[in-house]
Amino acid sequence: MQILAAIADSLRMAFFMFWDTLWPLIFGFGLSGAVQAFVSRSDMRRVMGDHRPKTIGITAILGAASSSCSYAASAMAKSLFQKGADFTTAMVFMLASTNLVIELGLVLWVLIGWQFAVSEYVGGIIMIGLLALVARFFFRPALVERARQHLAGRSSRSTEDEHRADLGGAQVAPLARRLRSRAGWVNAATYTMADLVMLRKEMVVGYLVAGFLAVLVPNSLWNTIFFHGHGFATSVENVIVGPLIAILSFVCSIGNVPLAAALWKGGISFGGVVSFIFADLITFPLLLIYRRFYGWALTLRILAAFWLVMAAAGLATEYLFNGAGLVPAGRPAQVVQPSFQWNYTTYLNLVFLGIFGLLVWLYRNRERLGGGAGYAIDPVCGMQVESQLAPASARSDDQTYFFCSDRCRDRFVADPDRFRVGDTRRINDDEIRRPSMSQEIDPVCGMTVEPESAAAKTEYKGTVYYFCNPGCAKAFDRKPEAFVDATRSA
Repeated sequence: MQILAAIADSLRMAFFMFWDTLWPLIFGFGLSGAVQAFVSRSDMRRVMGDHRPKTIGITAILGAASSSCSYAASAMAKSLFQKGADFTTAMVFMLASTNLVIELGLVLWVLIGWQFAVSEYVGGIIMIGLLALVARFFFRPALVERARQHLAGRSSRSTEDEHRADLGGAQVAPLARRLRSRAGWVNAATYTMADLVMLRKEMVVGYLVAGFLAVLVPNSLWNTIFFHGHGFATSVENVIVGPLIAILSFVCSIGNVPLAAALWKGGISFGGVVSFIFADLITFPLLLIYRRFYGWALTLRILAAFWLVMAAAGLATEYLFNGAGLVPAGRPAQVVQPSFQWNYTTYLNLVFLGIFGLLVWLYRNRERLGGGAGYAIDPVCGMQVESQLAPASARSDDQTYFFCSDRCRDRFVADPDRFRVGDTRRINDDEIRRPSMSQEIDPVCGMTVEPESAAAKTEYKGTVYYFCNPGCAKAFDRKPEAFVDATRSA
């Protein structure tokens, strides 16, 4: 009976941890969805060709605007690197897109305290700066080039798919016009719902594990794991152990915030909490993904570099906040109050549940309301991706499916019938190729091109043809009649 009572208490604690953070989750994911819908990422590759301070700063902002789970962030970083981005800059993008995001700070604020929310952004900036400084020692040019060749060797995409996913092929409408567009807000709601669907498992596991840790793990065990009373040595040990716990926990993205709350209650230092939250990008499943992307040599260097800068950023943040008197003096006896109360949390939850209902309605009626143009839903995890920016794609039954990562594509290819659940999760090739009144078709690769932003154009027999890149234009110039005849036949 005692075991059953302990399990019930753990589940109750997990639920009320979720209840206390419900409104910031909805608000954070909603705001994140709007940012992703209205902040264009089409120019990422062009501004990520080096790792100068200005480039690193722009990349960090783009990463924060591209809020995503750890798996999707790693896939996007890989895709950007594969298409010519500097490796260090791609790693900075990955760090920023998981650690400088809106929903993470909001949940930290509510669950542990505003000091931790602020420390996450301050520490995140420190971590990115440190990575830019030490990257030259870890990511040697020869090793990076071998990784690029490794990616090229294992790529299974066709040339047509590469053209379709090229980041420079589409023209983005001005921000003011997109903000006035009903379809833009529908796409924002879709991003919100897709992110929630994608991260549901991580959040459920995070809250459940945190509930059990908060109730069942005695303080004596935490005191064994975390040093206490040894001054600087305590701080160093805690910021090193924090990422180790993250590696072994398998929980990434926002799901590790409840775990951080349990660790803070258990006795880990302020800096240890910060380094633990940063370390969602070096959990064991992600290390295996890096091995597939870049090979073991570079993966081990990624692990060493990330662990170093995460621990150092956690340590620096702790001493900065200690100096400013911002580190909380005491620790909570329990993470949250495990009971319902009529307070501001309950009222805000009710309000945001209404907002969530509106987001669900917009999501379910997205096609009728004009949303979804240029987007696809990953049929495996449910994430919304831009068709031309999707890190992976696959063909099945004359349909092209787009994915947030190679991990999702591989699961789909292994069992496509399991994930083909409706037209809303796929895009027909005819829809991809069909131009609007202001668009043209590249006669070589078939990609849709905006005339104003075309990479090249040429005139043949009184007709102007537009191309997505100079390579297509050169191929056309060598034998234009072949492509013109093929286009007319199509």
